[in-house]
Amino acid sequence: MGEPRHKRAKLEEAAEYTPSTILVTGGAGFIASHIVLRLVNKYPQYKIVCLDKLDYCSSLRNLDAVKDKPNFKFIKGNLCSADLLSYVLQTEKIDTIIHAAAQTHVDNSFGNSFAFTENNVLGTHVLAEAAKKAGIKRFVHVSTDEVYGSSYEEDPCRKEGDVLEPTNPYAATKAAAESIVRSYWYSFKMPVIVTRGNNVFGPHQYPEKVIPKFVRRMINDLPVCIHGDGSNSRHYIYVEDVASAFDTILHKGVDGEVYNIGCDDEFTNLEVAKLLVRAVKPEIAEEDVSKHIIHVEDRAFNDVRYFIDSSKLQSLGWQCEISFEEGLRRTIEWYRNVDRKWWPIGTDSALAPHPKPAGAIPL
Repeated sequence: MGEPRHKRAKLEEAAEYTPSTILVTGGAGFIASHIVLRLVNKYPQYKIVCLDKLDYCSSLRNLDAVKDKPNFKFIKGNLCSADLLSYVLQTEKIDTIIHAAAQTHVDNSFGNSFAFTENNVLGTHVLAEAAKKAGIKRFVHVSTDEVYGSSYEEDPCRKEGDVLEPTNPYAATKAAAESIVRSYWYSFKMPVIVTRGNNVFGPHQYPEKVIPKFVRRMINDLPVCIHGDGSNSRHYIYVEDVASAFDTILHKGVDGEVYNIGCDDEFTNLEVAKLLVRAVKPEIAEEDVSKHIIHVEDRAFNDVRYFIDSSKLQSLGWQCEISFEEGLRRTIEWYRNVDRKWWPIGTDSALAPHPKPAGAIPL
């Protein structure tokens, strides 16, 4: 029977979903490790299986707090291996997937975009096909607000039904991955949910991203380096609020829907730099703050801002609980106490103003 010629009315609510065994891809990475920690500790009746290939920005130390828990298991593996995925889904009796594994650093995507296509698009397609064959009951796909493209001051909030206009190779691969996942909902009725989130910060984040890079450079007595004039702005959300959002979406989300995960805390890169200089080095006089900030060449293209509407997710009962200031305090404290060997390759190269992408293809 074909699709009806008139749109169906969407369900506003659905029965609360209860998983049994959850596969979290990329679980040793930044955001996903916090999701894993929350689910393992809060729901001892669930089994959480973490699959990660342990790329440069992942670390098993992110999972130290749960490594000995009886409801946790770690498997090292690559999403692009269809045989491995089929084996894991079958032998672990997986009924739910939270797909967070991805290459995410925009700067790297300019120098090695093929790796982003392989990991983010092909890897997602292989996983979606394996999930379809395994009869997965819920597939939560982690995307990004960058798929919407740049928002300008006069633009309204981007809502989940808005057109996707990615402007960099990373965002383009995430939009493509979304399209694949959502096609499995329409074509095969695979129960998928897509999330698109703001910039996330907090402990466990490899310091190639703005906030941890600025913090580590200040701790190492290096000036903060800003791409361009620093006028580009982002909304920043603390990672524990994001883990809470995934908890809500996992249990209360509606199949086939997209949920924006965002907050109201928007700052320009220059504002973030000044805040962090003051927070990491409170002894620096106000008039000397700018002396600890340098401007370097901007990336090939840098979106002005991202501006999303999270009211759909809030209608499920979720809201941000940790202020930007409190999140910064916790983040700075964590980076003060963690050594550079937290990540196997260290962090020195990531602190450069323009780190060279690993495996970049010469032109």
